[in-house]
Amino acid sequence: MRRIRPIPVGDAHRTTMFEIFFDLVFVFALTRVIAFMAQPPTALTLAQGLLLLLLLIYSWGPYLWLGNLVRADVGPVRAATLLAMAAIFVAALVLPDAWRQGPGLLDPPLTLALAYLVTRAVQLVVLLWASADDPPLRSTLRFFVVPVTAAWLPLVVGALLGGVTQTVLWTVAFLVDIGGARVASAYRAWPLRSLDHFTERFGLVLIIALGEALIAAGTGPRTMAPTGAGLVAALLSLVVTVCLWWLYFDRLAPAARNSVLLVPRERRSHVAGDAYGLAHAPLIIGAIYVALGIEQVLGQLTEETPHTSRLSWPSATALYGGATLYLLGRLVFRRLTLRAVHPGQGVAALLPLLLLPVGRSLPALAELALLTLLLIAVTWYERRIDRRGDQVEPARSARP
Repeated sequence: MRRIRPIPVGDAHRTTMFEIFFDLVFVFALTRVIAFMAQPPTALTLAQGLLLLLLLIYSWGPYLWLGNLVRADVGPVRAATLLAMAAIFVAALVLPDAWRQGPGLLDPPLTLALAYLVTRAVQLVVLLWASADDPPLRSTLRFFVVPVTAAWLPLVVGALLGGVTQTVLWTVAFLVDIGGARVASAYRAWPLRSLDHFTERFGLVLIIALGEALIAAGTGPRTMAPTGAGLVAALLSLVVTVCLWWLYFDRLAPAARNSVLLVPRERRSHVAGDAYGLAHAPLIIGAIYVALGIEQVLGQLTEETPHTSRLSWPSATALYGGATLYLLGRLVFRRLTLRAVHPGQGVAALLPLLLLPVGRSLPALAELALLTLLLIAVTWYERRIDRRGDQVEPARSARP
């Protein structure tokens, strides 16, 4: 019997519709973390939500590398990815109760842990199969398998014990899993076959995450008082989302792609893995926290709640801290790709967090308006830097 082999991708491979469908399910899981943190937001739920977001994001990464090695929409790879998609969907459904023990064997924390294990196990099986004729990749996987499987025990035990122990053990699981994977990739990087596919997948997930801020605005008006305050808040959330989009996608993303293209092929995988694998996590998480903050602002603008009410400290921290996290992640991404960050950009990235006490003293709508004005100013400042040619030079000099 002829052995079934995966179909390798070429340099010109682009993201497939099947992969976009997979990413939509993944981002659905990310947005369900908002439902977990919003009931109601506290310092603890924000921290636990961060842990959930990190676990999800870094479990998605190997599927991107897999799709960069072999066709993910064909044959056994597609069947395995569909299984992982089902596991992610189940995880998303129980995410709002991630720390709530329930009756029966498969309570929400344990269901979430087992769903995570399925996604990781599917990754390992398919990657090992795809690397059968690739000794360097198989060598990398030998290192990768050890921390991934070692993290399963604290994940399951933490789900069974619950409470503070669950938080501690799941943190240990994340550190073992991701720390070990980073060591493995540093020893021998994953092969990068199509840079366009790689950058597209990260960009698509980020833009879907940014869209969650608009979803938060769209779900609010059904409960808003007919005074116009809710409409103003929704429009402000649109401006915030446009600014966040502009700061990454307008100039930085294409310039970064072309800059990475200039890197020698033997080093390109390391540079792209660091820039996109590390810097995109705070970008996505920052966007999710901003969406949570917008949702809380809209929640204040109801018939039952006076419009002069302020956000709680956790809600305000999510709104302003999420913007800071996004801006800092953007600077890390710029530094790793374009090798240039101005001191003023660092100050601008920290401004939302520095203005948090001021924003917290204002009514919720004014607090969102202040952040909107700040992001408009940061976008204007970044465009001034672009006009100097500091950022766009790599894009001009790197012609594929």
